[in-house]
Amino acid sequence: MIALSLAEIATVVGGQTYDIPDPSVRVTAQVVRDSREVEPGSLFAAFAGERVDGHDYAAQVVAAGAVAVLAQRPVGVPAIVVDDVQTALGALARHVVARLGATLVALTGSAGKTSTKDLIAQVLQREAPTVWTPGSFNNEIGLPLTALSATEETRFLVLEMGARGTGHIRYLTGLTPPRIGLVLNVGTAHIGEFGGREQIAEAKGELVESLPADGTAILNADDPLVRAMASRTRARVLFFGEAADADVRAENVRLTENGQPAFTLHTPSGCSDVRLRLYGEHHVSNALAAAAVAHDLGMPVDEIALALSEAGTLSRWRMEVTERPDGVTVVNDAYNANPESMRAALRALAAMGKGRRTWAVLGHMAELGDEGLAEHDAVGRLAVRLNVNKLVAVGGREASWLQLGAYNEGSWGEESVHVSDAQAAIDLLRSELRPGDVVLVKASRSVGLESVAQTLVADTAAGTATGGVDAR
Repeated sequence: MIALSLAEIATVVGGQTYDIPDPSVRVTAQVVRDSREVEPGSLFAAFAGERVDGHDYAAQVVAAGAVAVLAQRPVGVPAIVVDDVQTALGALARHVVARLGATLVALTGSAGKTSTKDLIAQVLQREAPTVWTPGSFNNEIGLPLTALSATEETRFLVLEMGARGTGHIRYLTGLTPPRIGLVLNVGTAHIGEFGGREQIAEAKGELVESLPADGTAILNADDPLVRAMASRTRARVLFFGEAADADVRAENVRLTENGQPAFTLHTPSGCSDVRLRLYGEHHVSNALAAAAVAHDLGMPVDEIALALSEAGTLSRWRMEVTERPDGVTVVNDAYNANPESMRAALRALAAMGKGRRTWAVLGHMAELGDEGLAEHDAVGRLAVRLNVNKLVAVGGREASWLQLGAYNEGSWGEESVHVSDAQAAIDLLRSELRPGDVVLVKASRSVGLESVAQTLVADTAAGTATGGVDAR
């Protein structure tokens, strides 16, 4: 964070100082909410959660070097006491962002936000110091903490914005007003909470409504609901996609034998070839979105193409590909799931597994409401249509819908199996995997299927062999 005195912070957040001998002492390190992340010069934000109350760690964090605690009550150590810690954190982020002089890039969408944010960050940091959202730290607490991690040297601030209802993105853009706003797509993630895709589009479009007249709205030309957002902004509009009229577009899209996309990138300033290190054709759209941001910021097309071609995965459990010594490929995409990302992952699996035996280990997709049965059934059917050799549906009712869809789509019912939990899936895979197989693991975060992928990766290191006989 930019260095601020405790007196300045108290004024910004409207708080009262307690047990602070010298209000001129400055916060020079990060603002954190996890006591394990405290370092000398930190400010600790004490949140009272359902299971843990950060106020109980006040003495511990000050002993570890925190300058003070941002709290809702006096805690016996240096503290700035406010009515609401979340509101105070937002006010502090808004103050810091206003002083930075950095260009703020905000993005949202139903699928691909984190992968695209990681691509944008890797492209822009080649040009100047860049700070970006870690993982999916994209809510009313994570976003201000990310903004507060910027320093005087920061020139680009890339912020992922999530939403679970109308008004959420409007609130976030009020804390960190962007100059560039990017909307990737409108899908069915959290549709049970929103009520429908039109309502999701209404919420996502709050991002472009927040942009200034001299800003840029970057919109997906291939998504009609996103394209229509052009009428909701006073900013300049830049379209990306595979549509012929997109300002930043891809031509000659193809997949390598490993399932990695390659294409020719076209921008208003020229064209250049891109070969991504990521897996799956769905990353072409993500890469185009990142290229549009970089183009708007003045990067030459050849530099953009090179940066995209060298970019990797920054966030864990998102199409993480591990090649085991015995030839089994494990694809850990278990951080989260919705119908769009499930379909993209299955298509990536099919591309990666050409000529090999493929497994899709899938769990339920959360927050789909009345659409849950139809969406799970459709994903199960798609797995069979893509010739995935075996769908392993893991968990309860929703997983049974996945399996039933595959069963009804398949020829003999041998394409799918339903197991009760992650351990049952591990046991099945250990007994039936054979060298050369490709295994995709994916589900909503609450399912915790990353343990399946992690165990499969660890098995060869621990000496656990695959159990099946290679009968190809």
